[in-house]
Amino acid sequence: MSTAFDQQYQVFLTLAQQNTPAAARDMLETLALDPAVIERILERYERDALAVRDLREPRSVVLNNRFTWYTGPRKGDRCWPALQTLLHRDGWNESALESLDDASTKILALMSHPREKAFAVRGLVVGYVQSGKTTNFTSVLAKAADRGYKLFIVLAGIHNGLRRQTQLRLQEQLVRPNPLLWHQLTDPDRDFSPPANAAAFFNDANHQYVLCVVKKNPTVLRKFTRWLDSARGFLGNAPALVIDDEADQATVATRTINPLIRGVLDRLPKACYVGYTATPFANLLIDPSAKDLYPEHFVVNLPRPARYFGPEVIFGREVQDHEDPDEVPAGYDMVRVVPDDDVDLLRPAKGEAEDFAPVMTDSLRTAVAYFCMATAARTARGTGNPHSTMLIHTSVSTSVHQSFDVPLRHLLRSLAQEVLGNDLADLRRLWESECSRVSADEFGEKAVPFDTLLPYLPDVVDRCRVIMDNSTSNDRLDYESGPVVAIAVGGNTLSRGLTLEGLCVSYFVRSVSAYDTLLQMGRWFGFRNGYADLPRIWMTRELREWFRHLASVEAEMRRDIDVYMTEDKTPLDFAVRIRTHPALLVTAAAKMKSAVKAAAAYGGQRVQTRYFPVEDAVWLRENQQHARRLVELAATRGCRIDRDNARDRVLLRDVPHELILDFLDGYQFHDRSQECDSALIRAYIRKRSEQRALRQWNIALIGNPTSNTEGFEFAPGIAVGRVTRSRLDPDSPVADIKTLMSRRDAAVDLTVDRSGELSEDAIKKLRRAQLPDHGLLTLYAIDSHSPTRRPDRHALQAADHVIGVGLVFPEPRESDSAVEREYISANLAGLHVEEEDLAGLETEQS
Repeated sequence: MSTAFDQQYQVFLTLAQQNTPAAARDMLETLALDPAVIERILERYERDALAVRDLREPRSVVLNNRFTWYTGPRKGDRCWPALQTLLHRDGWNESALESLDDASTKILALMSHPREKAFAVRGLVVGYVQSGKTTNFTSVLAKAADRGYKLFIVLAGIHNGLRRQTQLRLQEQLVRPNPLLWHQLTDPDRDFSPPANAAAFFNDANHQYVLCVVKKNPTVLRKFTRWLDSARGFLGNAPALVIDDEADQATVATRTINPLIRGVLDRLPKACYVGYTATPFANLLIDPSAKDLYPEHFVVNLPRPARYFGPEVIFGREVQDHEDPDEVPAGYDMVRVVPDDDVDLLRPAKGEAEDFAPVMTDSLRTAVAYFCMATAARTARGTGNPHSTMLIHTSVSTSVHQSFDVPLRHLLRSLAQEVLGNDLADLRRLWESECSRVSADEFGEKAVPFDTLLPYLPDVVDRCRVIMDNSTSNDRLDYESGPVVAIAVGGNTLSRGLTLEGLCVSYFVRSVSAYDTLLQMGRWFGFRNGYADLPRIWMTRELREWFRHLASVEAEMRRDIDVYMTEDKTPLDFAVRIRTHPALLVTAAAKMKSAVKAAAAYGGQRVQTRYFPVEDAVWLRENQQHARRLVELAATRGCRIDRDNARDRVLLRDVPHELILDFLDGYQFHDRSQECDSALIRAYIRKRSEQRALRQWNIALIGNPTSNTEGFEFAPGIAVGRVTRSRLDPDSPVADIKTLMSRRDAAVDLTVDRSGELSEDAIKKLRRAQLPDHGLLTLYAIDSHSPTRRPDRHALQAADHVIGVGLVFPEPRESDSAVEREYISANLAGLHVEEEDLAGLETEQS
């Protein structure tokens, strides 16, 4: 006969099955059950879950990432509540703390119960550059300690600076609130040095948690491995959590570091390895069938925190399928172009680093002057981070870094004389120009006039230090001894994990060749509370374009991760697609050995042009000729022509696909239009036509009845008004208009109820019902001038009128053959279901 407690427990199991154990716990609380009864229910659930896992028969397949045991913090926990209190004291609001609590609970729940007999879990947590990943894994460490994990190993990058920063953070947030609970094997100034009698740390009589923060360094890892060997008989009682910070750096495909990390894990009978990174390209391209660190059990995609500055916020990105173009950020006007002529004066040619002497170019002088004024403005506001940092990154060479020391000091002295001598016209003009390009009001900040910051400027210039921060320098950034105003010149030590406090200005002209390296260099990503309107970046036009592309790649990758989670797939039957770029590697070549080209199809997609070489009149006129020829041939073939004068549109129906193929063979898409690959699109159309689909197309000529521009004649008697499309960047020879098509344009050939705006899903549903096998090609004659009143856009100013092209493909049938696009992903075939230089790690001492 069941007791009242048994009935309550069955209610919990039902709720847990329908939701999650954590959600079921919350529901029990709403039922006003006695807290002591809830504690008994949770304890029984964890005990029963563990018993089921240990059963050998009946045989079953239970993936770790679908077996949730952790129900969240409980009464009596010590580490997580202490951390929560610290964060609240540091200014975290309830919403941010709740998000952190949920994320860390989910991650721990995907690991193994510490009382299991043995386990080897591999997971990956994908965050954002400078977004609080350290706080997240600190929370996971705290909760794991509260549940019985014993050994905590944090692999903190490859440089002492990041290791020290991480050690200090864990010391402050984990150890100091509960000093008697923790034993630290490392400290801020000392990497791992093996203590005597390793077994004593792991026997049943020792109830302290063991914490060590180590570099991914061969000497250190070998010492640590030997130390573990000496305690081998006791490690079965030491469930271990290994956090690999910057998990894509050194961990993957290195001759020494990778096997040493795997060697550490092999010595731990109970080990959860969780990699943390903002750039998981290398980790997701590991061969899953190899005995390596592929995240076979789970991948967690952390949400973007509120007020976070990421690549798309600064650089903008391309519109993905199903997105409203108006909701995709175009990027704030915070990037300043370094002229190509300046680059050779600031970055040595190959093999010339030792004798290089940089020249303080106008763009660098402007950047330094703006940095000092922005710091003075922040001082006047009296809010936000007390530190202010400028980053100069031109090369990985330490000798090049040192060569900037004297010239920068001279530059600061010259600026000081300019300020003290009241020669302020140029500075005032620069400040007012920058303030007009980025509005403080848009970020909830108060504008600071030049005369308001001026009294603070002399002291800022006087306090500004020039610091060479690299692997050979002793003069490092130190934010522990009071407010800092510094211009930091460096390379890899400043571009991986290390937080540059109060980073306000970046001057970046280093040439890189890989996505992950490029994204990690973006130390300007993160939080800018109190000065979100003030950050500026000086970089080459090419680098800016790469970052825009990278923002699109990152968005696609994160969407793929989210999709496979919602579809209940696992990391072993899903490969994240990563779009390639003609000038960039996804990651280092050695890390892509297991990658394969992925297949994708255009079915159900909307493709549109957004990049145009506006200075190339020949290119533009040839595209006009191809558009005119298409319309003329379609008209002479007897295609039905519908005119909508009210909306200034002409629709040519039932155009043979051969005419579309001929047009695509002649029309030129710009190379930056990655999704507009003419050869792949034509191949896709041909394959679909063989399946008796896409043989008929509709062509829509989209005009603008409210435009003041003249008409554009596509064929005798067939003309529409020219449309206007402004550009994002006024200086580039390649104009980026961001968006060509409106959502309404994608439904121009459908019979629709015009009483309301159609969603993407509604348009696809209508197309399936009305034109399941028809394609739609839209043509736009874009006015060469295209003026604009928007403050964030600029007139097109093209050498001639521009022909924009949009293609809308019907959703595929089940028999639709995929046509390869330029994506790569991990090779899953073996399953039944400027690169960063790491050579020095082979010989580097600890």
